[in-house]
Order: sequence, then C-alpha cells, then structure tokens
Amino acid sequence: MKNSDFNIMSNIKIIENLKADLLCIIGDLFKLLARGSNVVQESILECISGAIIVLYLLAKKLGYNYEEVDESMKTKLKLGIAEEDIIEKQNKDLSKLYSHIRDRS
Repeated sequence: MKNSDFNIMSNIKIIENLKADLLCIIGDLFKLLARGSNVVQESILECISGAIIVLYLLAKKLGYNYEEVDESMKTKLKLGIAEEDIIEKQNKDLSKLYSHIRDRS
C-alpha cells in the first residue's frame, strides 16, 4: 500500500469518526433538552461546544479552513439579518452572533 493510499484511508476513518461523534453529541443534546432541568445546563453547554468543535474539525478534514467556515457563517447571518428572520426580529440574535464572529477574526 502506498503512503498516499494510507493517508486517504486514514482521513476517511477520521471523517467517519467525526460524523459519528457529531451524531452522538446531538443525540445527547436532545436527551438533555428533554429533561428540562437546570442541573443539566453545564452538560448542554458541553454538547453545544463539542458539536461546534467537531464541525470545525470535519470542515478541515473535508478541505475547508476555519476562516472559510467563519466567512460562510457570516454570509448566512447577513442574509438572515437582511431577510429579517424571526430569530433576528425577536432579539437581534443573528446580529449579535455576526458581531461576535466578525470581532474574533
């Protein structure tokens, strides 16, 4: 087996593991949200941050860099803001998130 073949196989395995991790995290998040208790708030935060990390890593393995992901998110957020998405109408959450992502760059 060539070294490049091994690298491709390794990347495929990592991608599959990241996909499985993401599904597990989302499943855990749904279970925690169903409980509806304040006791699980830290666990909910752990799931959310874990999902974000896995998605960034998955994007990297699929050939995107972190800046591309951020730029894509900013584009989507600007669109939601312009279209006055319901989330934006209620609390300006899309604008706040856009500012957060823009400012950390």
